[in-house]
Amino acid sequence: MLMTNFIDKAFSVLADVILKILPASLKEKKSFSYYRKGMVLQSKNRFKDALISYYAALEIEEDPYDRSFILYNIGLIFETFENDEIALQFFLQGLVCNPNLSQSLNSIGALYHRQARLCEREADEWLFNNQETNQKYLDRDEYDFFIELSKELYEQAALYFRAALRQAPDSYPEARNWLISTGRDPNEPILELPLMLNLNDFQ
Repeated sequence: MLMTNFIDKAFSVLADVILKILPASLKEKKSFSYYRKGMVLQSKNRFKDALISYYAALEIEEDPYDRSFILYNIGLIFETFENDEIALQFFLQGLVCNPNLSQSLNSIGALYHRQARLCEREADEWLFNNQETNQKYLDRDEYDFFIELSKELYEQAALYFRAALRQAPDSYPEARNWLISTGRDPNEPILELPLMLNLNDFQ
């Protein structure tokens, strides 16, 4: 708790200094002030208040680069509550503003990876609930659906993990280790990175 308070205070002090010394317009400083407040609230798990501050910052901020970080942090809040669909949309909006934002790329990969695991769990539950020894052939359409869906989602996860590592090669060791452990090359070239996908595209 002491360390958390120290970090919060250190960030607030740094942000105050930046606000004072940056040659920014009043509008830009106001936007950054909302963004700073949102980050502090988010670190204290006051997510609703943090969202209010981030939305206020978005209404003012016009610079795409700065907007990308606001959108990313909003996505993180929705991801915290496992609202993956909304989180994904904010991460994607952040990438539209800043295609090199490795944090968003990695977070999108993590979302797809989590959804893939959920599909595998659904498949396992189907098998458990359909263990009928007297039935030689089971209708496995539902099982096959979840297995194929998980494969598609894992491929999307790999795509975004690779993109994140391409932007920040020394970051995201978990993503790199997962790619290697599943026989995927972290350095495989990326021909095209889709920015308009959502989780319903695979359903």
